[in-house]
Amino acid sequence: MVVDLDKYLKPGKDHYLALGLEGSANKLGVGVIKHNKGPLSSTNRAEKSGGRIIKQALATAKIAGKDIDVICFTQGPGMGAPLQSVVIAARTLAQLWNIPIVGVNHCVGHIEMGREITGAENPVVLYVSGGNTQVIAYSKQRYRIFGETLDIAIGNCLDRFARTLKIPNEPAPGYNIEQMAKKGKHLVPLPYTVKGMDLSMSEDLCFSLQETLFSMLVEITERALAHVDSNQVLIVGGVGSNQRLQEMMKLMIQDRKNGQIYATDERFCIDNGIMIAHAGLLSYRTGQTNQLNNTVCTQRFRTDEVFVKWRDD
Repeated sequence: MVVDLDKYLKPGKDHYLALGLEGSANKLGVGVIKHNKGPLSSTNRAEKSGGRIIKQALATAKIAGKDIDVICFTQGPGMGAPLQSVVIAARTLAQLWNIPIVGVNHCVGHIEMGREITGAENPVVLYVSGGNTQVIAYSKQRYRIFGETLDIAIGNCLDRFARTLKIPNEPAPGYNIEQMAKKGKHLVPLPYTVKGMDLSMSEDLCFSLQETLFSMLVEITERALAHVDSNQVLIVGGVGSNQRLQEMMKLMIQDRKNGQIYATDERFCIDNGIMIAHAGLLSYRTGQTNQLNNTVCTQRFRTDEVFVKWRDD
């Protein structure tokens, strides 16, 4: 099957423009992305986060609302209130500018942004963030989940651990744990009970937590590689920017013939509006849009529920 990605191109235009709204958690991101006619690799991006972000994003991209072809928003998974805020904004803009609207799965947004940035073709994906931890591989126009945490996501675990040890929240708990872990030398058996304000072992505990968690992730990813006979790993999600995780994954993949590891930097690992715009535009280019009455957000929107129409491999 050959997918026509230019079927819905407006007369007289040689490119598509999408506005993406990401709001699955406690931050809002807006991104504008451009797909030129033809190959998907021809992409330009502009992104802003913060106050008056939609106007700022449009100004940064040097475009007006009338230039946008489609509004893309995070439909799930995520936290209820932020998702509802984003869908209201998306509906409003779609009606104001009289353009289509596309709901995007947050996890698929991470995957497609990772593939676009790194050039990974058909990797096993390790998606690791504050709300989700999944090992994923593509098959028959679905991103199939081969394994996931059933109790707590890795990023959430790191956040709670940081609060227990009174580790600062800025710029991010996971980042601060990573920096402290670099100074750790002793692997402490876990679980370990923190007594009162005794933080003398904080660095060793951070080191031990990372080694324990990441070893588990590497093992299940290696099993998925063997199962699908792949030699590529793509790491996405906020925790994916952790250098130690990337290092451990690289050591594993080196044992496989022509093994390759792909990871984006923190600009694209963390949640952002561009990934929603990109994945939404892929859907739009294959004729997938939402009616306004079908834009209800879904907190438990599964990765494997999405029909990946834009891929035919």
